[in-house]
Amino acid sequence: MSRTVMKLAKEGVQHIAGLARLKLSPAEIEQYAKELTAIVGYIEQLNELDTKNVEPTYHVVPAKNVFRKDEIKTSFTPDELLSSAPDHDQHAIRVPKIIEAL
Repeated sequence: MSRTVMKLAKEGVQHIAGLARLKLSPAEIEQYAKELTAIVGYIEQLNELDTKNVEPTYHVVPAKNVFRKDEIKTSFTPDELLSSAPDHDQHAIRVPKIIEAL
């Protein structure tokens, strides 16, 4: 692989890590850059395939809708649902805070 591809891969890893709020060490950036470059190289091989006579598909195997009919059924009342919640306030289930401000 050329140096340009590796540099772009490293920048891409840093960009993605920034979006995900991940702190990666230089060694991790290098590792992920190599892996990303290998993946892109593998995918590039697909461009070499002749697909002129291949019909586009959404699924490689036949698929059919397996959803049930949409029927109106009786449901639980809010009080019945909240009765099984460990903690609730009026009509809302209270859960622990999992996200902290930076």
